[in-house]
Amino acid sequence: MKKSPAIHQSEPELAPVLVESTINTYRGKPGALLSILEELQNLHPYRYLEEATLAQVASGLHIPQSQVYSVATFYSYFNLVPQGKHTIVVCRGTACHTRGSLALLQEAMYRLGHEAFREADEPSFTTADRLFTVKTVACFGQCALAPVIAVDGRIYSRMNVRLLAGLLEKIRKETKK
Repeated sequence: MKKSPAIHQSEPELAPVLVESTINTYRGKPGALLSILEELQNLHPYRYLEEATLAQVASGLHIPQSQVYSVATFYSYFNLVPQGKHTIVVCRGTACHTRGSLALLQEAMYRLGHEAFREADEPSFTTADRLFTVKTVACFGQCALAPVIAVDGRIYSRMNVRLLAGLLEKIRKETKK
C-alpha cells in the first residue's frame, strides 16, 4: 500500500513527493516560484521552508538555488526557521510606536518567557514549546487604529497591554483543550 504524502504534525519535514507535486501544479504559471514557496510553507507543520525543500524547488524548476533562496529571504512572509502554532505580529511603525507598541512587544516577550529578545538583533522569536512566534512588522497600514497587532492573521487595533495579556491567556486556554 502506497503511503499518502499528507503531512502530519509528527513528520519533521515535507515529503519529497509532496514538494514535487506542488512544483508540478504551478510549473510554467506566472509567479510560480512564489506560489510554490507559499504553498509549501503552509503545508509544513511548523510553517517554514526547510533547506532541503528549497533545494528540491530549485532542482524541480531548473533554476539556481541562490535564486530560490533570494526570493525566500527577500519576502518577510517566508520563514526559514520553525514557527509556533500561533503567530503574533506587532507593528513597529511610527504611529504604533508612539502609541505604545514597544510596551506590547515587551509584554508579549515577558509573558512568553523570552525576556532576552532584542528586536534589533532578531526579527522574531519562537517559544520553546513552539506554541507562539512573535514578530515585528514595519507597518500594517492601519495607523489611525494604532497600536495594531495581528494574531494568526487577525488584526487587533487600539491594543493595550491588558488586552494583549487577556488574548494570550485565551489562546493558551484554548490550546490546552
